[in-house]
Amino acid sequence: MMKRIIIILVAMIIGVELFAQKPISIIPKPVFIQQHTGTFEIDEKTSVHFDTDQLELKDAVSFFKQAIKSISGYELAENGDSKSIIQFILDTQSGIYPEGYNLVVEDNLITLKAGDKAGLVYGIQSLLQILPPVRTNAALEIPCMTIDDYPRFKWRGMHLDVSRHFFGPEVIKEYIDLMASYKLNVFHWHLVDDTGWRIEIKKYPKLTSVGAWRVDYNHIPWSQRPQAKPGETPDYGGYYTQEQIKEIVEYAALRNITIVPEIEMPGHIASAIAAYPELSCNQKAQLPLTGGDYTGISSNYCAGNDSVFDFLENILTEVIDLFPSTYIHIGGDEVNKTSWEKCERCQKRIHDEGLKDEHELQSYFIKRIEKFLLSKNRKLIGWDEILEGGLAPQATVMSWRGESGGVEAAKMGHDVVMTPGKPCYFDHYQAGPAGEPLAIGGFNTLKTVYDYEPIPAALPTDSKQHVLGAQANVWTEYIPTVSHLEYMVLPRMAALAEVVWSPAENKDWIDFNKRIQQHFKTYEQKGLNYCAGNATVAIKPVSSNGSLQVELSTELPSAEIYYTIDGSEPGNKSSKYSEPVNITSSAYLKAVSVVNGKVMGQEAASQHFVVHQAVGHNVDYLNPVSRYYQADGPNSLTDGVRGTGNVGKYWHGIVGKDLVATIDLGEVKDVGSIALGCLQKYVDWIFMPEKVVFETSVNGRKYKQVGEVLNPVAPGEAEKIYDFKVSVEALKARFIRVSAVSTVCPEGHSGAGKPAWIFADEIIVE
Repeated sequence: MMKRIIIILVAMIIGVELFAQKPISIIPKPVFIQQHTGTFEIDEKTSVHFDTDQLELKDAVSFFKQAIKSISGYELAENGDSKSIIQFILDTQSGIYPEGYNLVVEDNLITLKAGDKAGLVYGIQSLLQILPPVRTNAALEIPCMTIDDYPRFKWRGMHLDVSRHFFGPEVIKEYIDLMASYKLNVFHWHLVDDTGWRIEIKKYPKLTSVGAWRVDYNHIPWSQRPQAKPGETPDYGGYYTQEQIKEIVEYAALRNITIVPEIEMPGHIASAIAAYPELSCNQKAQLPLTGGDYTGISSNYCAGNDSVFDFLENILTEVIDLFPSTYIHIGGDEVNKTSWEKCERCQKRIHDEGLKDEHELQSYFIKRIEKFLLSKNRKLIGWDEILEGGLAPQATVMSWRGESGGVEAAKMGHDVVMTPGKPCYFDHYQAGPAGEPLAIGGFNTLKTVYDYEPIPAALPTDSKQHVLGAQANVWTEYIPTVSHLEYMVLPRMAALAEVVWSPAENKDWIDFNKRIQQHFKTYEQKGLNYCAGNATVAIKPVSSNGSLQVELSTELPSAEIYYTIDGSEPGNKSSKYSEPVNITSSAYLKAVSVVNGKVMGQEAASQHFVVHQAVGHNVDYLNPVSRYYQADGPNSLTDGVRGTGNVGKYWHGIVGKDLVATIDLGEVKDVGSIALGCLQKYVDWIFMPEKVVFETSVNGRKYKQVGEVLNPVAPGEAEKIYDFKVSVEALKARFIRVSAVSTVCPEGHSGAGKPAWIFADEIIVE
């Protein structure tokens, strides 16, 4: 009996000791991790042991020693006689997965084993995450544990646009350090765009003496910046010398990061045309480079001019000499083909090559560049627009306009990298947006990123192997400073890292939230700017059969939700959310997240609801709405939710066609008025329809027009929400058809003459 009691006591003591141990907050979460009792302490007597004849092993150990010295001052001895040993083993026959590692931490011995240098580097990063990030008096203690780890995807990327705003070499190294700490391995460096050429090309010095500088209006938001005027001095910009690039490439390689350079073509190259106007279709010199408005400025290479291809091959030859990456990114996105349509040389190229149209001319351009890259033993990768007109034979596609481009390319047998705008654009808001730094729009929260699955559900099983992985893109129109850049990528970079590294079945949002808290402390200790999380309550309407309920949720795991429905400010004395809220009459709902009695976030989430006869009934469209603006789904026009100035939420969008929507009320009802809510937002190419036509029917076959409302909103008005409304008397109807007639962007707009977007939020039937 006594022996049994002792065993129980020992077990209890061990359990208490395990419970008291500091949790291991490694991100991305390892494939397998088990914590044991005890710790290993690194001190001035600790020695690192490794085979000095293995060069790659020596480089990895050197990287580790430098990291330890920077946080402690300790200069660890190599292969010395010590009771405290960190052992590094590189064994290509170990059977460990590529980029994987095995880590065993005991009281006096750490053994890190990998089959390649990458695995060693990633094992080191796991150790470094546990240690203090900066020099401190705290002991360098590592819990005893066992880890077996390897990545899920080959391509684990981060992108950075340095054309809109230039960031110096030291900032790029800091960005690479952040990536490396989370085991990301591809840095997509967007070096060229309309607004600045950032890479030195020795054969063409004007690319940087002219193309790297612009007239800037830093005090004005990007979308409102005017074009530069003749005579203004281009004084904003910069570029990387070839020596700086070589140093950065080497710096990244030590951290197992491959840099993939992007040299845009055939569009987005106003910076090159400013330097060498003969490369454009009109061959005319243009205004000094500017930021924001590029109306009327040449931004395409002339696809009918052979000297353009000589120019690009010379540039790519220098780029290839600088970057050892397998892939060279050539952009290929958003090519405005208007200049090609008017260009005699481009039209002659179409005729001579037997091409159908300008889309096939773009394909000709891309295929010709791919042939050159293949001759240099490199592979071409581009944005999903390179699918237009036919994909180059061995091209890899980066799918950003949703996932459809990636799915199409993978089905064709091409490799793809998934980077859809939602949730992989880190220039979008991640919280608020009230109280947040100005962003380009959109809303990709930490949880949205964490929940992402890179292999699309629509992809057949036999095509899934073509998904190389995923990356996040950071476009910098609205990110002018280093502090702002840090804020936009942290902590979303950590969430993406777990998406592309850890097994899908190991992902756990609550567990990730616990681990990220320790990383927040690391950011603070390093002086990094970051977002502490999205406290804004998500408001989701659920409507059916004429009834309307609202579901509320928050991303903060420990938060409670409090709300009001009369427009008053909520607090912890308001109604506490426990189940969906019934909305039986028009209401103005506001809600907040509350943690430990404290209201979180800058302001309450809010939403206007209108209850009317069409709420909850199905909507049929003659023309499908854009896949980018689906709001809450197919019945968003009857969900009782009114839209706001946030274009990415609660609006159905359509471009180039009329918005024609039909509602079945389920039975014949008395109708007194019908209205369609629309949005105008000048900077986003969203304009009121030319007119809205209202029709009704009793049987769904024969319709009668009951009203027509012309657009009363001036085309130059920056932003406005307006209800097109007709009132009727003694009307009975079961079916309502509303037609918003499409229009074009007005004269003076950057898209003048091109199709405008129609945005609608609700069809209100009373």
